[in-house]
Amino acid sequence: MRFWWVNHKQTMRQEIAGGYLWSPVTEANGARSQFYDNLRHAAPGDLVLSYANGQVGRIGIIADFAINAPKPAEFGTIGAYWNSAGWLLPVQWLEAALAVRPKALLARLAPLLPSMHSPIRAATGDGNQKAYLAEVDAAVFDVVLEAAHMRLANFLTLRPANTVSDFTRQLDDLVEERIKDDAGIDATMREQLTRARRGQGLFRRRVLDVEPVCRITGVDKPNLLIASHIKPWRACGTASERLDGFNGLMLAPHADFLFDRGLIGFEEDGRTLFSAKLSDGDAIKLGLHNSQRPPPKPLREESKAYFHHHRTSVFIG
Repeated sequence: MRFWWVNHKQTMRQEIAGGYLWSPVTEANGARSQFYDNLRHAAPGDLVLSYANGQVGRIGIIADFAINAPKPAEFGTIGAYWNSAGWLLPVQWLEAALAVRPKALLARLAPLLPSMHSPIRAATGDGNQKAYLAEVDAAVFDVVLEAAHMRLANFLTLRPANTVSDFTRQLDDLVEERIKDDAGIDATMREQLTRARRGQGLFRRRVLDVEPVCRITGVDKPNLLIASHIKPWRACGTASERLDGFNGLMLAPHADFLFDRGLIGFEEDGRTLFSAKLSDGDAIKLGLHNSQRPPPKPLREESKAYFHHHRTSVFIG
C-alpha cells in the first residue's frame, strides 16, 4: 500500500463529487510532471488525502488504476491552459470530514515530508506550486488523522466499491451519444461506429482479416474471441480509426480484459509486455505463463502507431 496527498483547490468540488482525480498527461509545454505521472503509479487500495483551501478535508481510497481520459466536462473553464488528454484515477471518497490544517502541525509534519516532490513546503506549510498528486509516508497520514481524532489502522482494511469500468462505460456512453447526435454522419455509419464500440459489425470483420488468432493465448476459434481496439474506441479521433482493422486484435475474453485495462501490452517487436501490477501468481492462474504463451510475432506496420498509443497511454508499467 502507498499513501498519496492531492492538492486540488481548483477541481476539488468536481473530483470529490465525481469520485475521481484527473490530471493532464503532461504540462502545457509538453514536459512530464512527476505529480501527473503519479496517477499512473497509484494502485487500488492506496489511500489519498484531499488538500484544498489550506486544509486536508477528506480521505479517499484509490478504487482502480488510472485510465486515459479527456478533461472532465464538469471542469468547465477551469484549467483552460491544460492539455485535454489526461489520466483519470477512480477514488472512493469517504464521508468523514477531517478539517485539518497542516500549518498547525508543521513542526511534526515537516521532518516527514519528501525531500523532492513534496505537496507542501516544509518551511511554511503552503502548497507547493504545480504540486498535484504527491506520494507521502504513512507517518504523514498518522499525524493528519491523529489531529482529526482518527486512526490510520481503521482505514487499512477498507475496500473500494467502484472500479474503472464505471468510468470507461460513462466515457464511452458520452462518445456514443455524440456520434448519434452528429448530423454529419449517415445512419449506416452511425450504426457501424456504435457496433464497433462492442467489437461487432464491420470492425470485427476487418480485425478478423488482420489478426485472426489471439496473440496472448493462441486461441483461433472466432466464437471464443473478442475484437478489441488497440487504441481505445473512446480515444479514437476519427471514424476511420474506430473501424480500422489494423486498430484491433482478436483476443480471448480474459486477455481482452487485461489488454483494455493496460495490464498487458506489446513491444515494438511483438513481444508481450506484462504490467508490474499483474502478479506472477495471477498471470499463471490466467494461463499466461511463458510455457503457455504462443511465440511472439512481428507487429504489422499499419498497426504500430496504434500499439505505440497503447504502450504510452494505456499500458501500466
